[in-house]
Amino acid sequence: MNSKKLFEILPSDARIKVIGDQQQRVVGLTQDSRYVNEGDAFIAIKGLQVDGHDYIEKAIEQGAKVIFCSEMPEHVQSQISYVVWVDAQKSLADLATKFYDDPSRSVKLVGVTGTNGKSTIVVLLYQLFAEMGYKAGLISTIKYCFGSHEEVASHTTPDVLKLNQLLSQMRDAGCEYVFMEVSSHGIAQGRIDGLDFDIAVFTNLSQDHLDYHKTYKEYVYTKKKFFDILPAKAAALINIDDKQASVMVQNSKAKQMSYALRTLADYKARILSNQIEGLHLKINDREVFTRLRGVYNAYNLLAVYGVADIFELDTDQILQAISNISGAEGRFEVIYNPKTRKSGIVDYAHTPDAVENLLKNVIEMKSPQSKLITILGCGGDRDKGKRPIMAKIAANYSDIFIMTSDNPRTENPEAILDDMQVGLDGSEEVLRISDRRQAIKTAVMLSKDGDIIVVAGKGHEKYQDVNGKKLPFDDKEIITSTML
Repeated sequence: MNSKKLFEILPSDARIKVIGDQQQRVVGLTQDSRYVNEGDAFIAIKGLQVDGHDYIEKAIEQGAKVIFCSEMPEHVQSQISYVVWVDAQKSLADLATKFYDDPSRSVKLVGVTGTNGKSTIVVLLYQLFAEMGYKAGLISTIKYCFGSHEEVASHTTPDVLKLNQLLSQMRDAGCEYVFMEVSSHGIAQGRIDGLDFDIAVFTNLSQDHLDYHKTYKEYVYTKKKFFDILPAKAAALINIDDKQASVMVQNSKAKQMSYALRTLADYKARILSNQIEGLHLKINDREVFTRLRGVYNAYNLLAVYGVADIFELDTDQILQAISNISGAEGRFEVIYNPKTRKSGIVDYAHTPDAVENLLKNVIEMKSPQSKLITILGCGGDRDKGKRPIMAKIAANYSDIFIMTSDNPRTENPEAILDDMQVGLDGSEEVLRISDRRQAIKTAVMLSKDGDIIVVAGKGHEKYQDVNGKKLPFDDKEIITSTML
């Protein structure tokens, strides 16, 4: 069990005030009073919805011996050590780094940011490096993995305590490489502060999370912060086909590397064929066939190739591994019925750009006789501005568009569909079925031999978030059982 004396882990901030015994031994760190164990330090953080200071007494009752806080509680206990800090976000990152012995410096850490492609790229990297015989760790939207350990992810980018804990476990398990998603929320909230990245990848940028960032400019600026903190020894690998790529690396100390399909770049690819069976690519004059499909996966694979090459791995082995990897769960997953030649595609696309890329790629692959039926909803309690845009895109590219529920959360699903409907002009062939299960079944019933049914928005998720409850729901399971 990892444990340290309080004075060994105090953040390096002269403004910190310590009341109590600095020799107190700390067994663990937690921000959640429900999970405090005997000997832990409880960190009271003021959040957007919950103030950890309200739970200090409960944490002490459960065995906390040290309290980190922004202000002293009314009732001070003599046997407890209190650490009062001014800059909680910065100090928390320093605390986590010291307690877990700065684990990010003991592994080669790759962070991937952008609106779309993060999950796929980190999973592909994890698969590729495992295929090549390296021990690696994965921190993704879907799960956290290393060796035989696997746990369901709670956030795209975990909080700074969980991140350092995971990285320390991965280091202790012998992982040489770690691949993680870096979300805009994670950057803004300081979850990646203090981490030592070897490579940062930028995929693309389009409208998303404006409920949190308020403006697109702020969203861009937040993403850029990731590249601003990179040291000179790191590499910034950017997709220069995206117009925001050059903005990301302005004034960055990192070595700049690029990948592209349409522009001259360090890593360049050409699509030789893009079929339902997979992609045939030429990457820097070397051909490779992969089971992944779609133009956006050509970008994803190019980023993966670039990372492996920056780490100076053997080119032949990289290409061989690329031909064997299968991709991330819920990302362009194809269900095919050979009798009817119907295809179902489950994808996580939940932004205007992602939906458009997805449907464009399906149209490129399908035969002229096949119809495209798209099922799409929009999440509740999130960026409302993208709802009519997504509906318009889905209607424009589809022969039949079925508007349905996604994760309504605390909103009325019908009200969300009303917002989506604003983007339609009435000329499109659109059905409105708020029950997502029924929408999928209706799409299969309406489809004819050879048609393609796209179920977008939820991808890998195994639940539907309704009024604070996560009800069992799996797009892939439902379309598979209905279609086959």
